Amino acid sequence: MSFKDHFSQQSRAYSRYRPGYPPELIAWVAAQAPGRRLAVDCATGNGQAAVALADHFESVLALDGSLSQLRNAVVAPGVTYVAATAERLPLPGRSVSLVAAAQAAHWFDFERFHAECRRVLVPGGIVAAWTYEEFRIAAAVDAVIDHFYCGVVGNYWPPERRYVDEGYRTLPFPWTEVPHPPFSLETCWDLDQVLGYLATWSSVQRYKNSLGRDPLPDLRAGLIGTWPRGEPRMLRWPIHLRLGRG
Repeated sequence: MSFKDHFSQQSRAYSRYRPGYPPELIAWVAAQAPGRRLAVDCATGNGQAAVALADHFESVLALDGSLSQLRNAVVAPGVTYVAATAERLPLPGRSVSLVAAAQAAHWFDFERFHAECRRVLVPGGIVAAWTYEEFRIAAAVDAVIDHFYCGVVGNYWPPERRYVDEGYRTLPFPWTEVPHPPFSLETCWDLDQVLGYLATWSSVQRYKNSLGRDPLPDLRAGLIGTWPRGEPRMLRWPIHLRLGRG
């Protein structure tokens, strides 16, 4: 099973520190589906989107190519986890109302993924892919994080990251698109939680693997002056959604 695996090494941190998705986003996406029997969550990671979708569908099949991610996934009623990739969906034709990819579609082989979606979707079924960009807090904190993102680990981002930076506007998406309202994700985190999240970045892991050292202690030192340890701050993450109908 071949896929671009940038997260197995940090799957425990991924499960602990990756944020969930706003209920209004999940509810709106589910409402566009022609039925509520079965949804598929591709590259589910630790299952944030799959668990949320289970509130709206009878069954959710949550797929990931990483066994390490699946071992750390959240167990929830109605969610079945299977080791599989988005390019080879383990489903019969015309059986799925929704194929979702949360913070993941930019890693896929687009041609093969979309061909599989066409095969498994029921008439009128939908494909939904969404991503969130860098969080925003306050100007002083944002400046330090932006420097870290571009100047410290910037050269270690896989090339597919550009689709996220471009707000998924350039993501290949050959579907009849459905207009949608704006969505954003908000979390109230302290500095330790933010650094835990940053440790899940593929660029941070690639930096560590390449240079043999962790860049986060220096980042912590740079943030202490603008963010006293223990103080929670509100983070806002703009969400970019592409939703199309088959």
